Amino acid sequence: MRVPSRSPGPQPGPAIAYTASGRRLPSATDRRPAAGAPDLAAYRAAVAELLVEVGALADAPSTTARQVLLDQRLREPAIAAVLDATPQGFVGARETLLLEMARYQPNARNSVHDLTALVRIYLLSRIDLMWWRDTSAFLTDKQVDTNVDLVDLEWLRRRGLLAFRYQEQPTTLAGRGWRAVRRRMLPDATPHTAGLRFRRARREVVALLNDIGREFASATPPATPPLWVTSLARSAEYQYRLRSLGYAAMLPSGHCLGWAADLELAWFHRFGARDALAELLLARQEAGEVNVVDEGQTWHVCLAPAARLRFRRAYEAEMGV
Repeated sequence: MRVPSRSPGPQPGPAIAYTASGRRLPSATDRRPAAGAPDLAAYRAAVAELLVEVGALADAPSTTARQVLLDQRLREPAIAAVLDATPQGFVGARETLLLEMARYQPNARNSVHDLTALVRIYLLSRIDLMWWRDTSAFLTDKQVDTNVDLVDLEWLRRRGLLAFRYQEQPTTLAGRGWRAVRRRMLPDATPHTAGLRFRRARREVVALLNDIGREFASATPPATPPLWVTSLARSAEYQYRLRSLGYAAMLPSGHCLGWAADLELAWFHRFGARDALAELLLARQEAGEVNVVDEGQTWHVCLAPAARLRFRRAYEAEMGV
């Protein structure tokens, strides 16, 4: 079967300027990859080209051609350099992607609507793992609940120290029933999400989300709801539970390292604010502050190691510690 052209077709409009007040946009020299480090701009561009080809081979009869395509394209230097720098290495990352594609089954719970989305989410989220490859993952729920590097969001929320909102997953039958009734009565009052299983996050991630929340508030009309966070730190144990329920929970994952968060975007359409949030996040990615992965209803955001110290200091300043 013929492998389609690699041309990505027309490209989107001009790059988004990073204009947050009081913040410095790194120069082109600042964003240049360090000696020996993978070029993330080249990686993202190569992944975008690959996705065009995967989309042309998304039907079931194209399984063999799709595998040949991936074997070829993943070995390209821009892509191979990132995959090789992850804890799994190139071979492990490639094999995991092929297994994910082989087991993929679309369902109503899955934010991954097709194979193209699966490949996009998997490959772009490998940047998280490359960045934080020396960080130990939270293997069990208990590790997330007790780790001293994570802080309790509820304690901060009650003191008015958060610039974003979230809701917790109900843990009782009565709680789940009340959530269902509330959704029927007020279907658009909150995002359609299960909520946080763990309301804990790294201090630097809290400061990042506060910073994004404040910028989002200043860029949108006063009636716009605050930034909404749908997921933070997770355990590998919890990821496996999600997978057993049909969700496309990636493993390994930046969530299990504590450096990633998911932000609601689709819900903000009704307030005319979705694009503003998307532009804000992409500008921060361009500035080298975060990695961003479009997952449809939510966008996955991971803090870059280069920004860790700045946001740790910001957290300490905000919290007075």
